Amino acid sequence: MRVLIVDDEPYLAEAIRDGLRLEAIAADIAADGDAALELLSVNAYDLAVLDRDIPGPSGDAIAAHIVASGSGMPILMLTAADRLDDLASGFELGADDYLTKPFAMRELVLRLRALDRRRAHHRPPVRELAGLRLDPFRREVYRDGRYIPLTRKQFAVLEVLVDADGGVVSTEDLLERAWDENADPFTNAVRITVSALRKRLGAPWLIVTVPGVGYRIDASQRA
Repeated sequence: MRVLIVDDEPYLAEAIRDGLRLEAIAADIAADGDAALELLSVNAYDLAVLDRDIPGPSGDAIAAHIVASGSGMPILMLTAADRLDDLASGFELGADDYLTKPFAMRELVLRLRALDRRRAHHRPPVRELAGLRLDPFRREVYRDGRYIPLTRKQFAVLEVLVDADGGVVSTEDLLERAWDENADPFTNAVRITVSALRKRLGAPWLIVTVPGVGYRIDASQRA
């Protein structure tokens, strides 16, 4: 399990991180909202522990960002306030659990493990095709047991191709599903991304170009 801790009290944040590490839970610290957004953009976390009152974008804003991302990442909010209105507003923003300061480390660990178990029931299924193992929840890809580091866009394209189970996916479908509605239909982004993805996956090439149609994964190829 990997947790993002967002708290501007350095001693508390470090104590939480050290306590989680003793429980074999990896943790990163962000001291403000901007740092939290940066870490969320480059790392995949299983859970977020958010203090509501932090510099920069607030804990509430970070929670809203996580919810809007569609990652399904559970959020545990930390706060010094224990009024019912404060708790209610946090849950309305998308928090999955609440813990008021001060708190016992053991209770935090138990709550995080409970959230992780709950999350596990809603994980997307791991897909396997042609020696590829794609885990949508952890955003990880392996080819015949070898980890393949991918950018977010490369992962999104590969996920669409794997979901097609060897069928052809048109450039238009890739633009719609891996980019967004504002993507330029005449852009070279799909061709460039597929080319880079093909190289990342290595030889023999798994992604086949179907001229004038699109792309598919050749299920007969293995590394």
